[in-house]
Amino acid sequence: MEQPQPDHIMQVGLGFWASKTLLSAVEMELFTELAKQPADLETLQRRLGLHQRSARDFFDALVALKFLERRDGRYYNTPSTDFFLDKGKPSYIGGILEMANRRLYPFWSYLTTALRTGLPQNEVKGGNPDVFAAIYAEPAQLREFLKSMSGISRAANLAIAGGFPWSKYHNVVDVGTAQGDLIVQVALANPYIEGIGFDLPEVQPIFEEFVEANGLSGRVKFTPGSFMDQPLPKGDVVMMGHILHDWSLEIKRMLVHKAYEALVDGGAYIVYESIIDDDRLVNAFGLLMSLNMLIETPGGFDYTGADCSEWMKQAGFRETRVEHLVGPDSMVIGIK
Repeated sequence: MEQPQPDHIMQVGLGFWASKTLLSAVEMELFTELAKQPADLETLQRRLGLHQRSARDFFDALVALKFLERRDGRYYNTPSTDFFLDKGKPSYIGGILEMANRRLYPFWSYLTTALRTGLPQNEVKGGNPDVFAAIYAEPAQLREFLKSMSGISRAANLAIAGGFPWSKYHNVVDVGTAQGDLIVQVALANPYIEGIGFDLPEVQPIFEEFVEANGLSGRVKFTPGSFMDQPLPKGDVVMMGHILHDWSLEIKRMLVHKAYEALVDGGAYIVYESIIDDDRLVNAFGLLMSLNMLIETPGGFDYTGADCSEWMKQAGFRETRVEHLVGPDSMVIGIK
């Protein structure tokens, strides 16, 4: 029998070293700086205002972690960090990492407490408003949050826009639309689609600006409202991306039922997020995301495709299926 090795234990147990190194690089806009111009050690150290004791180890650690390249004494972005972590590019997804660095990193130090109490460990511990109330109350913070949601969701949104049989449908409602990237990508890929973005009123100017920038103001409109308190707009397709996992089982079932009521006969309900595999063995990201919901929300949790299909069938959907999108993300489709 082969002798067990500690490598995997040590790599995961000290994984926060690598994580915080990347998050600090994003915080200091290292990748944005290198997108402007590659630099040698002394120049890059000066541009970022780093102490000489640590700068070389910091940059070379990022090289070893495959976030930077070093050639002829100069540091360069890799193709992926240049594309995804340069703030000057529309493909920037660093907003979610900025939020992780600022908020989630310290909150996750209380995971053991959360596991023992079942209570959130974020701002609400100090009597502050919940995370969504705080974000929506500050326009600049809301804009950055919605932009970061577009960045982290873009690949899955493109997969849905290109992989679902849209030719059967015409009117599409995106519930909890945020900046609107999901409905925008669907409409861009399918010129016969007309869409509605449904979200709280504070989102409207940010949504409409994004839709106009994509040339879709004639086909994609905003409807203000709360999916907690109001019926959903009617449509041939209702979509919820990264919505259900925020909520308790009771609220999940309520939202699935509202989607059913909003659809025409034969209409489709698309739910997507980091759906956990039914055996709960493979999609570690989805399971960790569920722990993040423990940290962030009073009752939220992630779930398997079988779980979601069951909720859909209980609401009346006659047919369901699960389809993989990209990375850890999958969609569950229900047909009324």
